[in-house]
This record gives sequence, structure tokens and C-alpha cells, in this order.
Amino acid sequence: MIPHVTRLLELWRIAAHYRLDTLFPAEELPVKARHALSLIKMHPAAWSSREKKNPLKLKEALEDMGPLAIKLGQLLSTRRDLIPPEVLSQLVLLQDRVKPYDTQLAKQRIQESLKADVSTLFSRFDEQPLAAASIAQVHTAALHDGREVVVKVTRPDIRSQILQDFEILAWLGDWLENRLEAARALHLTEIIQDYRQIILNELDLSLEADNTRRMRHYFTGSSMMYVPEVYMDSKDVMVAERITGVPISDTATFDRLGMDRADLAEKGLTIFFTQVFRDNFFHADMHPGNVFVETINPSNPRFIALDCAIMGELSKHDQMTIARMLLAVMNSNFMQLIQIVHQAGWIPPGTDQDALSREMRRTVGPMVSKPMDQLDFAGILIQVMDIARRFHLEIPPQLMLLLKTLVHVEGLGTDLYPQLDIWKLAKPILTEWVKANMNPVKNVKELGQQIPDLLLGAQDIPGLLIDSLNGLKNQSAWHDKQLREIQQMRLQMQQQQRRSWIFGSTMLILLTIAIISPWFISVILIVLSSLIALWRIAK
Repeated sequence: MIPHVTRLLELWRIAAHYRLDTLFPAEELPVKARHALSLIKMHPAAWSSREKKNPLKLKEALEDMGPLAIKLGQLLSTRRDLIPPEVLSQLVLLQDRVKPYDTQLAKQRIQESLKADVSTLFSRFDEQPLAAASIAQVHTAALHDGREVVVKVTRPDIRSQILQDFEILAWLGDWLENRLEAARALHLTEIIQDYRQIILNELDLSLEADNTRRMRHYFTGSSMMYVPEVYMDSKDVMVAERITGVPISDTATFDRLGMDRADLAEKGLTIFFTQVFRDNFFHADMHPGNVFVETINPSNPRFIALDCAIMGELSKHDQMTIARMLLAVMNSNFMQLIQIVHQAGWIPPGTDQDALSREMRRTVGPMVSKPMDQLDFAGILIQVMDIARRFHLEIPPQLMLLLKTLVHVEGLGTDLYPQLDIWKLAKPILTEWVKANMNPVKNVKELGQQIPDLLLGAQDIPGLLIDSLNGLKNQSAWHDKQLREIQQMRLQMQQQQRRSWIFGSTMLILLTIAIISPWFISVILIVLSSLIALWRIAK
């Protein structure tokens, strides 16, 4: 059954009212996408709408649809290579220019959450929001000691709508998995559930505060990136250091100040690989509204990381697998790439690995020798997904968040410095990381550090063995008891069937005699049959 039909109808009405079906030329869309968009025209709101291909209304449409639609718009806002300029100009506004909510309500939430009056907490609180996005809005303020801060406050009453929308997405994901092999290979329902938890975590600003402190610890003293300090936090409010900088998309300011955009792009990519492989803690929501650049020192600027609500982590196994895969691609060794993927357990038995290697070489090979401005990253990604579908590859859900981050990073890098040679920069970083983590001396040292724990755990082994043996003994006794009970039930069923057969035969004989006998004998036999039946039922 389709969940939240009323909500679905509301989304349909919004799409029809703003005529979202007119934003993109139909001939440039896949056939299935055209069919989906044609449904918009069927709603009565589309018949009376005056909107005719007006991209300026896209922002309002996504705002009306709610937080998840805004998140989608933020992701697309980094893709200048995919989105027409007039549409992109509206999507960019979703990064920090969503309609704010009432300031008095924001103050009330601050007071209730931090258990103090706004005038007690701050010497100045600016009524006009500095920015507003899908989950929260930001006000500037000053502490009583003079420090300038930003106050982030979550939007009220959005949790229920987010939960509703994710229930619809979960139903849609299940429906697609039952019909499309590609959806099953991607573990679409698991991805939706993982992303649901990520978004719900984003509603808790105390988690964002913890993530920010952790990221700040990793980059303390760094010449590449600065992470603001957090001063106060709660579930609904976070007070942090105010920074001075401009969004990474403000390339005009970089040019005006004489910044080296190539150097800045290389720093950004280095930061990404550092987060993924050194710290195993990467920013997974890197749209331009969350990534700023310092302007204080134009000759050696640093990135500024904001909004650390959505962070990603990988297991050591996945880290090593991804690093080795990337190096195999950079070395154009596609047989090694397939072997790595096979070792990771992503290829089902019986797969033609030679054919898979040829397909990957054909699809991914050309991208290795090209700068970012010549890469059709989205097109390559779609082709790789198609290969995964055709060869029944299993793509772990935990990698999808990293993939989403790569889409952001590639989009930002293309805007900042299109000629960046991503492979030339990444190869030495990955090579050094793989060598360091496959170093036998390091592995032996790590094993040595674990020896005290192993020795302490060894004293528990006899007790664990006894418990296991007792458990097996008890389990064996339980199985014997279950077997006896099953045998007893089987015997009872056989006896029941035998009695039922005798009873049925007796009743049939009596009724047959009753039919062919004189009426008084028939009455006696029918009464006798009824008594036997009642006795049988009572028994």
C-alpha cells in the first residue's frame, strides 16, 4: 500500500502549480523521465497555472516541497555541467537563501534550548538572519567578552515531514528493487534508510557540534583548512566562532584578490583525500554554502569548513579497497581493478571477469588522461552503474555517501579550476597511504600493541570453552526434547486421522442405510448419527 497518499498528492500539486515539467527540454531527457514528467500535466493545477517554463519559480517549488527537495536542489547546484544556467541560478539560492522563519520564534527556541534569556547569552543579537537553509537558519551575534559568533537554530516542526517523505522514499525504493536489477545491486532501500538516519542526525545540532570539534582537532594548525570553534550547543542550537571568508563559488573575488585558483583547487582535493584516508572522517555535504575560503591572506588562503552535520566514515577494509581501486584506474590496470573488486566480494561467482575488465577499460579508461573540464563525470557514473547492473555487481551502501561527496567535490573543482589534473595530484597521495598501511613493520607494531588485550582475553578462554560446551549440551538436550515432541505430535496426528476416517466411514454407512430404509428406521439412524457426531465434537 502506498504510504501518505495525501502528502504525495500535495507534492504532485506543487509540481503541477509551478509547471516543473517545462524546465528541461523533453528531447534531452530519458524516455522514462519524460513519462514521469507527463504526469505533472495531468493535474488540474497545471491547467490553471500561469507558469510557463519559468525557472525563477524552481526555488519556490523546492521550498514548498520541503527539506528533502531542498537537499536535492543543493546537490544539483554544484553541477554546472548538467544544469542550464537559468535553472542553476535558482538552485544556488537553496544553499543559504531559503525562506527564513520568524525571528521571535528563533529567539524562543534559543532560550528554551540553552536555558537562558537571549540578552543573558549575548551582548548583541541580530534580528535579520545571515543565512537560512533546509534544516536551520543562522543569526549573527556577539558574546559579552566581545567575540563575534554565529547562532544556528533548527527549524521548528520539520521532523514529521522528513519522516513522512522518507516513508514514501522507502516504499518507492522497495518497489524499484522488486522490479529493477540495478536498484537491487545498489541496495537502494538500505541507502535510503542510511540517508534517513543521516538527515535525522542533522536535526540534532549537538551531534554537529561534536563533529565540528573532531574535525577542528584533526586540522589544528593546518595551513590548508580552518574549522571554527564551537562555544555552546544543544539539540536545537549551536553557537560557534564567526569566520571571515567567501563561498568557494565566488571565483570573481578570488580573481580580484589575485588568488592562485590552481593552487586553491589542489589544496581542496588534498583536503578531501586527507579526510577520507588519513582521518577517515570526511565532510559529506560539500555544497558551496558549506565551504568558504579565507580572504585575509590571499597569497596563502585556507579553506573554512562549515556545517559538519553530515560526515562520512569507512571501514579500514573499504578504505584500502577504494585506494587500491583508484590506483589501478590511474595505472590503467583494469584486470587488477577487477581482481580488487573481486577480493572485496562485490563480484558474484561465475562472472566473466575478462569481459568486465574490457567494459571498465572502455568506460573509465578515457577519463584518466583528461583534465576535469573535459570529464563527463555524470555520464561516466551512469555508465559504471549500467555495468554494475549488467554484471550483477554488489555495491556496498556505505560507499554511496562517499560517491555523493565525490559528485560535490568534482563539481566544486570544475568551477574553481577546470584544468586541474586530478589524477596527477591524487596518485602520490594514494600511493603513500597504501604503502604506509601495507607496511609489514607497521602491521607487526599494531599487532604488538594488541598483545596485552589478547593476553588479558586469553584468561577467559577456558571459561568461554566451558560455557560453549554447556551451551552445546543444553542445545542438544533442547533439540532432543523438540524431536520427541514432534514425534509425539506426529503420532497424535496419525491417530486423529485414523479416528476421523473411521468416524467418516461410519457416518456415511449410517446415512446410506437411513436413506434406503423405512421412515421410522431412518429417524432412529439419523438420531443415532447425530449423537455420534455430538460425541465426536465433544471429544
